[in-house]
Amino acid sequence: MLAAAQAVVSFTKDRTLEQYSADLLLRSAVERQIEIIGEAARAVSSAFKAEHPDIPWAKIMRQRHVLAHHYGEIEDERMWRVATIHIPILIGQLQPLSPNQSTPPSPDQQP
Repeated sequence: MLAAAQAVVSFTKDRTLEQYSADLLLRSAVERQIEIIGEAARAVSSAFKAEHPDIPWAKIMRQRHVLAHHYGEIEDERMWRVATIHIPILIGQLQPLSPNQSTPPSPDQQP
């Protein structure tokens, strides 16, 4: 989850909503990483989720469901808010839980 979240931040760094909306490749990359975050959240144990209720597990999984199954309903503005507001917050929540404290990948690296 952390690596995918860091990739989203890396992809959107120094970009605007207008650039995001106009760039299919960028939108696709961000959406895919957010989908990965949601899929990984589904795999997290109930016990771990209960230990970390500050992480919005249900919202993360719902967002993944929309991306995977209701792609006609994806709104650029909403995804931009997720990518630029909610994902950095999530990184702050996940980093203390990660044994590796990985650094953000560059856009040309696979997370």
